[in-house]
Amino acid sequence: MHDSRTYSLAAFALTTLAFTHAALATPKLHCDVTYAGSTQTIEAMPVADPYPVASVDIGGRFWFKPVMVGQGSRVDYVKLYAYVDTASQPVLIQEIKYLPPFAIAPQNLSLTGEQHLYAGHLERELIYNCALQGVQP
Repeated sequence: MHDSRTYSLAAFALTTLAFTHAALATPKLHCDVTYAGSTQTIEAMPVADPYPVASVDIGGRFWFKPVMVGQGSRVDYVKLYAYVDTASQPVLIQEIKYLPPFAIAPQNLSLTGEQHLYAGHLERELIYNCALQGVQP
């Protein structure tokens, strides 16, 4: 015969498992961006509207904007933008779009591979690598 504590514990375990599974199923884009030997980690979650997503300043020389458009566990596309900062305004040096099905391994390996971009009059180098997590290939 089981007492009410056993049922409460089982219910708690199932609820915790359901919340954990939901949290793990939420897609996340994890980007490591390097300039001048300094690496910043930038993460993006799914958004319905890509336009309000802000670019991130990278060492005062570049701007990086990762955008993941989707809802819940669905990802419609991933877009990455890289800009070089100039005296007048940031200038786009790369825009890349990834569409499902994403060619990634279940272990959350890199979506982009290591990318090297060169820009500006001194050809400064921006390096990034982004991994898509929580999405089935």
